[in-house]
Amino acid sequence: QVQLAESGGGSVQAGGSLRLSCAASGSAYTVGYNCMAWFRQAPGKAREGVAGIYRGGRRSYYADSVKGRFTISQDNTKNTVYLQMNSLKPEDTAMYYCALDVRCDTWYPRGNYWGQGTQVTVSS
Repeated sequence: QVQLAESGGGSVQAGGSLRLSCAASGSAYTVGYNCMAWFRQAPGKAREGVAGIYRGGRRSYYADSVKGRFTISQDNTKNTVYLQMNSLKPEDTAMYYCALDVRCDTWYPRGNYWGQGTQVTVSS
């Protein structure tokens, strides 16, 4: 059983920052994943990949809409992935989900392991 627990969401004004965390536990340690990623889904919109990072941090991927503003990182000692979000915009408002075992080059959630999500709301 894989457990993913997100935290760090909240409400900020445009231009502000938030840092999301995703802690992996359970059998996540034994899943032969290569990439963990953050996705988001706004009301009435499709889920979209935001940022992904390969195990060991050797490569990361970003959606065009967040490049230069968001940074994904990981702490392997804590099995935790972070998403630092700066210069937030109202269009970043969404539920953010962490996912394990993702094809980060295509955003395909191969392992279908998801956290419960954390809400990010950006006001103008």
